[in-house]
Amino acid sequence: MMRGDCSTHNPFEGTMKKTFELTHPKIKYARLVEAAKHDVRKYLKRERRRELPDEVDFWDFDCKFGDTEADAKGIHLSEINKCIDAAEAKNSTSFYVEILAKPGHRSKKTDGDAAPEALKKIELHGFGES
Repeated sequence: MMRGDCSTHNPFEGTMKKTFELTHPKIKYARLVEAAKHDVRKYLKRERRRELPDEVDFWDFDCKFGDTEADAKGIHLSEINKCIDAAEAKNSTSFYVEILAKPGHRSKKTDGDAAPEALKKIELHGFGES
């Protein structure tokens, strides 16, 4: 599929599916791990820069992580670096990352959600009491 072919290209979705190999005869293990983290950050930054369609508030991401593609389990975006660090701690020779960009929509707060969580925590801990 050519990039300019709009009939089959979905502008709402970008995908990164990659198995990172952590073995190389000349490059140290720690450098390979850092390179993998850099690739993930670079992909996220590039996807977030894409122009948003009219009905979309932000780009959201579905993520999977595992030793292989078959073993990959869904994780939250904020857990990717933790999973890479865990793979490094296990001295894994490779790991699989899948990131799917999708349109995100902000939910409107209702009247019942008027008190922010921070105020509730302050009240619970008794800040401001003499």
